[in-house]
Amino acid sequence: MRIMHVITRMILGGAQENTMLCCDDLRRTFGDDVLLLTGPTTGPEGNLMDEVAGRGIPFRILPELQRAIQPWQDWQAWRRLVGEIAAFQPEVVHTHSAKAGILGRLAAHAAQTPVIVHTVHGAPFHEYQGRGGRALVRWCERLAARRCHALISVADALTERLVQAGVAEAEKFTTIYSGMELEPFLTAEPWREQMRAEWGFGPEQIVVGKVARLFPLKGHEFLLEAARAVVSAEPRVHFVLVGDGILRHQLRDRIEQLGLSSHFHLAGLVPRSQIAACFAAMDVVVHTSLREGLARALPQAMLCGKPVVSFDVDGAREVVETDVTGILVPPGDLPRLQAALLRVIRDPAWRQACGLRGRERCRQLFPHDRMTARIRELYLQLAGR
Repeated sequence: MRIMHVITRMILGGAQENTMLCCDDLRRTFGDDVLLLTGPTTGPEGNLMDEVAGRGIPFRILPELQRAIQPWQDWQAWRRLVGEIAAFQPEVVHTHSAKAGILGRLAAHAAQTPVIVHTVHGAPFHEYQGRGGRALVRWCERLAARRCHALISVADALTERLVQAGVAEAEKFTTIYSGMELEPFLTAEPWREQMRAEWGFGPEQIVVGKVARLFPLKGHEFLLEAARAVVSAEPRVHFVLVGDGILRHQLRDRIEQLGLSSHFHLAGLVPRSQIAACFAAMDVVVHTSLREGLARALPQAMLCGKPVVSFDVDGAREVVETDVTGILVPPGDLPRLQAALLRVIRDPAWRQACGLRGRERCRQLFPHDRMTARIRELYLQLAGR
């Protein structure tokens, strides 16, 4: 098959890794002719383009395709996409992320592409947006949904949210969990001591880690506030933040104000190849984001055998089950976040049991080849119609 994937940018992120692995699998496993279109990748979140090139995935960078809303630039991006689709003549156009998802679907429809699919990696509109912006995005998503043949959600929770908002009927959605390369996480434990030594931690210290971009709505501020009570009760606890972003200096200042500088380590941006080693070095993984599709950090941590404390948002409950694989906490509830962290920290046997159960659950749900096979099966079903 001739398949085009379109995404706004290829930063270090779950949607981007999903797209890269799908393109790679389609070429290697099924022999498909694949082309990846992306806008420029800039900023502190990292860049996956070197790995895309290293895997031999054909790609093209479109300077016109930008994340920010810019009507004239967006019009130029739409025209460029129509031209690229006309030149490549794909049987399938598969879009990802909000901007590329909207412009890509409209362009593929204009070019009369036989099969148009969009993956919803996270809710494109949410309660933390302004009312006007939320209404505009919802209207655009409804328009784009009518211009495609199927929508893939990476969690059932996203389907429920978009159906309730009237984006499309439930029958148009298929849930396919976002696959990943499992082996690095399943075999990461031997890296534990080396990574802890690099961070300056000994075996007696309990390491609580969070892996996420340092950006608004990722919820780092809740972890910082909870950390004060946790450290007061358990001084052996230390926190590691893996990731970078525009809030780095603000978070560092707040850590100093709270008197927690000796208990926090900001690891910064870590190469994708080292993420599994980071999880191996942790004893507990915490996820306090206020909105996600299904955060990749959750199954990755669980594949490494780590218990998870997570805010109960979107798809988190589809992998985290309280008292089975970790603890779910109502978003923003600091007392319950503190209590959950202390419970996990103080009970090593319970931590280990949760970690083992989580590992078995996620190794069944998240192989990337399983994801790609289901996606390609959907392509064939739609082509058959």
